[in-house]
Amino acid sequence: MGSKNKLKRFRENETFSNVIQPTREELVNGSFPLKGKWKIDFFKNNKPIVLELGCGKGEYSVGLAQRYPDKNFLGIDIKGARFWRGAKTALEENLTNVGFMRTQIELVDFAFAKAEIAEIWITFPDPQIKYKRTKHRMTNTEFLQKYKQILEPEGTINLKTDSEFMHGYTLGLLHGEGHEILHANHNVYKNEYSPEEVVGIQTFYEKQYLEEGKPITYIKFRVK
Repeated sequence: MGSKNKLKRFRENETFSNVIQPTREELVNGSFPLKGKWKIDFFKNNKPIVLELGCGKGEYSVGLAQRYPDKNFLGIDIKGARFWRGAKTALEENLTNVGFMRTQIELVDFAFAKAEIAEIWITFPDPQIKYKRTKHRMTNTEFLQKYKQILEPEGTINLKTDSEFMHGYTLGLLHGEGHEILHANHNVYKNEYSPEEVVGIQTFYEKQYLEEGKPITYIKFRVK
C-alpha cells in the first residue's frame, strides 16, 4: 500500500464515528473516557462486548457483528490503515454493533475496566516463533493475565491460527497453567463439530492459507 493511500485512510479514520484512536498517554494515565463506559457511551446499549485483538482488515469483527446483532464487537489493531476497510464496510452496511480502536494490544488492560468484556477473539496472530520473541506472543502468560482482568468471570478466549507452532505453544501453556480448555481442534474444516463462527467467517489471509493447503486450528478456553 502506497504512503498516499495510507495517509488518505488515516484521515478517513479520523472522520469515522466507529473508530476510536486514544493516545498511549491517555490510556496509561487513566484519562481515557471510555474505560468502563464502552456500552453506554460508545455502543449506546447494554449488550455484551466481544474484542478481536489484532483485527487486521476487520473482516472477522464485521462478520461476527453481522451474525450476532445481540452483541457488540470491537476490533483492535495498531495498523489503522488496515482496519480502515472493516470500519468503512461497517458504516456502509449501517452495522451499529461494531467498532474499531487503534492501539497496541499490550495496552488492552488500560482501555477496559475489570470484567467489562464478555469474550475475546485472537485471529491469525504473528506466532513470534523465535524464543526471544516469546514476550510478544499474544497467548503468553502475561497477555493471558491482562485478558483475565478485563474479562467477565466466565468470559472466554478464542484462538484461530494457521500456525501449528502457535497452536501447540498455547495448548501446552494452557495445560501447564491449569486453564480450562473448552474446545481444541487441529483442522477446523475437517471437523464436523467446529463452531459455525469459526468456519463461517474467513479473513483475506485465511483464504490464502487454505489455498496453500494449510490446516486452520482453533482453541476456545477460559483463563483460571
